[in-house]
Amino acid sequence: MEAVIQERSTNWLKGNFDAATKDAIKKMQAENPKELAESFYRNLEFGTGGLRGIMGVGTNRMNKYTVGMATQGFANYLNQTYPGGPVRVAIAHDCRNNSRFFAETTANVFAANGIKVFLFEALRPTPELSFAIRHLGCQGGVVCTASHNPKEYNGYKAYWNDGGQLVPPHDKNVIKEVEKIASVDDVKWSGGESNITIIGKEMDEEYIEMVKSLSVYPEVIEKQHDLKIVYTPIHGTGITLVPLVLKRFGFTNVHIVEEQSNINGDFPTVVYPNPEESEAMSIGMKKAKELDADILLGTDPDSDRVGIGVKDHHGNWVLVNGNQTAVLAFNYMIEARKAKGIAKPNDMVVKTIVTTDLIDEIAKENNITCYNVLTGFKWIAELIREKEGKENYVVGGEESYGLMIGDKVRDKDAVSAVALLCEMAAYEKNKGRSLFAKLIDLYVQYGFYKEHLISITKKGMDGQQQIADMMAVFRNNPPKTLAGSDVVQLLDYELKKGKNLKTGEEWQIKLPKSNVLQFILADGSKISARPSGTEPKIKFYFSVNTKLKSADEFDKGNAALDEKIKAIITDMKL
Repeated sequence: MEAVIQERSTNWLKGNFDAATKDAIKKMQAENPKELAESFYRNLEFGTGGLRGIMGVGTNRMNKYTVGMATQGFANYLNQTYPGGPVRVAIAHDCRNNSRFFAETTANVFAANGIKVFLFEALRPTPELSFAIRHLGCQGGVVCTASHNPKEYNGYKAYWNDGGQLVPPHDKNVIKEVEKIASVDDVKWSGGESNITIIGKEMDEEYIEMVKSLSVYPEVIEKQHDLKIVYTPIHGTGITLVPLVLKRFGFTNVHIVEEQSNINGDFPTVVYPNPEESEAMSIGMKKAKELDADILLGTDPDSDRVGIGVKDHHGNWVLVNGNQTAVLAFNYMIEARKAKGIAKPNDMVVKTIVTTDLIDEIAKENNITCYNVLTGFKWIAELIREKEGKENYVVGGEESYGLMIGDKVRDKDAVSAVALLCEMAAYEKNKGRSLFAKLIDLYVQYGFYKEHLISITKKGMDGQQQIADMMAVFRNNPPKTLAGSDVVQLLDYELKKGKNLKTGEEWQIKLPKSNVLQFILADGSKISARPSGTEPKIKFYFSVNTKLKSADEFDKGNAALDEKIKAIITDMKL
């Protein structure tokens, strides 16, 4: 490994790299060999979603050169796929440090390869990029963002012509083309500037109108226009569009969390700019309490994730998790469309395999098809493409705080989610109750499903191996019982095989291959293990359930399910 690190760093010192890059390498060689090793021990992998990594100098870092080489590979594939041309791409970026620089670098490389580029004038939410690809008839697109990662990170998400992230065969084919770019000398860095068109306000207007068209009950918003809303963009792109969208929906009482309203890639008020983290939502929560608000909402830096806070049945402010938010959104879109008489017999909804099964129950009771796909909105987008013209997509989502309402955007969209969640809160307030009360009613009606997530981080050069070893143990020696309940099924998405552990019966899983394991227990509990595709983490998802006879049983049922989750975690030695 040391020889590899030396060879790569020496190549950069000898190659066509700028002076600042070479100076940084020399400094690491002299003062920080560990950092040199981390920066050069591998090439930053262009995975199925693109790039994501720590910013800095080296082959394993996000910088001008790794971004340029990735773009050259993507450009080559686009030009091969559409030989008659013209090829068009849209490019956006978030608030992160260097995001504008990476977006402009990407635009210049595409343009130098004869590709027509539509570059947003300034930062914009990721979902607007997905919308723009479709609206402008582009063949591809890129957004420079590391989503909810800490400030040291940046990334590069690649999109195809439907506005969804790359799926087979394009994902693997682009990776092959990127891997063929052996040197920065293979990159066309400049010379096509006339191929770049700057876009902005006119696209915002088209996108805002599209989001407004998703509203099911505008007349209810009219009655509840003064719903007290607190919103935080957590220093990110949401500030550019969310307040405008809420205003266009008709909401007149919106309070922005001032401390987090400034666009800042250092994310000064948080450690992780992620609405999944209670710390990131804590300033907003304080403001919501002070104002006695109806709902709190927060979006991550590129505005594809949304977190919400509401008052619970005891009047205490709580953060609602991603599964609960998805349940409320799916149920609202199904229930409201039916009540309005706009539901269609071929309506469908889509969720991921690690998202709460309560959604499946709601869909089943309402005679709506609910499809389960692998984790990631690219699979939801792919299913929409597959069913286009045959089935009518209504809503999709996943437990990691992502929702996609309507099919004009093909990636998770926190901007439209904020607006629709506020509409839901207005709808329930119009009935004299809260969103949390609605959630409990759904538990009584369909079953109380409770989910929990544990993320274990394994950093450094041997982190990936440690994660692989953990998966191998669970794959080869599945637990026999957990929390007193027999493990009856093992679903192995890597082998695309399901197995009844009692009878030995096996069957094929009809989804693309993915390194995910699921244990199904006799009592209906489900545990999923999945290494992250974008971070050095392994995630364990727990889902347990019980029946409630009435809303009064919620607290008792909640405590019992908490105990069951604790017992499962203990038995799995996590």
